[in-house]
Amino acid sequence: MAVVQPNSQPPAPRRRDHDHEIESLEEFDRVAASGSLAGHRIQSVDLTDRTFALLSTDTTDSVFLGCVMEPDAAAKVRAGGALVFPPIPGLPFDPYRGGLYGPDELFEGLVDSGYETTPDARAYHWCRQTASDGDIFASMLRSIHDDAVSDALDEHLAGAQVVGVMGGHALERGTAAYAGAARLGRRLTRDGLTVATGGGPGAMEAANLGAYAAPFEDGMLDAALALLSKTPHFTPSVTEWARAAFDVRRDRPGGGASVGIPTWFYGHEPPNAFATHIAKYFVNAVREDGLLARSNAGVVFLPGAAGTVQEIFDNATPNYYGSRGEPRPMVLVDRAHWTEELPAWPLLRALAADRPMAAQIALVDSVDEVPEALARLRAGAAA
Repeated sequence: MAVVQPNSQPPAPRRRDHDHEIESLEEFDRVAASGSLAGHRIQSVDLTDRTFALLSTDTTDSVFLGCVMEPDAAAKVRAGGALVFPPIPGLPFDPYRGGLYGPDELFEGLVDSGYETTPDARAYHWCRQTASDGDIFASMLRSIHDDAVSDALDEHLAGAQVVGVMGGHALERGTAAYAGAARLGRRLTRDGLTVATGGGPGAMEAANLGAYAAPFEDGMLDAALALLSKTPHFTPSVTEWARAAFDVRRDRPGGGASVGIPTWFYGHEPPNAFATHIAKYFVNAVREDGLLARSNAGVVFLPGAAGTVQEIFDNATPNYYGSRGEPRPMVLVDRAHWTEELPAWPLLRALAADRPMAAQIALVDSVDEVPEALARLRAGAAA
């Protein structure tokens, strides 16, 4: 295996174009068969068995990100004008990854050895250690990883109507509020929307669970809620909490798709196993803004605390200034919570007064009212 240093001369800048990204061996074989990889970006593909193809293919202005190659192949592609970033040994994650995470990847080893052995837990511990060390190389790797995840998320969501569902991580399985959030996720998915959450426990897990249950008969969700209620929270044992979710997935494989966007910044909160596509970030600010920016069909805010309040006004700011174009729907759920316990609604309404966003905010009493309110706001935005 070659350890390859980057070329001293970088290739000319290119327009970001997903058609020039190669993220699997199958894609590599298809493009290489044309005789030219010129201008392509090959992300984290094991090319150990593709030496002949690399020796005989034009690699002008191509970029190899974390690809394993034989020494002869590595020398040839560099000489042919490619920029090569070698794999980084010893990391619990791939900074050059070409796709989103899945639950099975992040929780690998959970069943046999427990959560602390999983890639998710190891990445969290690496993040904490390197952040305290102030290592600039580790900081660069975190940034590269997060940019690769953002790229993969954009590819995955291209053309989708995404509705964000925000809510507190403390919401326990077995409660009426958890079941309500799950029903909401199921209804939104059945309405043809892509549910995106912060990817963690509580209300986030419930919404992703509902999306997962969407293709099945209604009784499937009831059975899943009953099973999950036996382990209501990720404390004291993340292992048991996560295993219960995988029991549901094993009993009913092939559930509906949804997106989770968690962060290792809050690594003590594990990701949930019901989001089929997971964009996990090191930098929480990138994660928060990315989740809200991609919720092009609106955002639903379930009861929550500081984090959810922050998300309300993070989302309100571009709606207020129009920095993302026309305002997008915002639906706050639970009148008493948002007007008395944490009175975010009066401030949001005051901000919206006499501005276009005033027609794109709503306050409802229960999750059952959300789909109609969201549809009404979306229809008004399209008018």
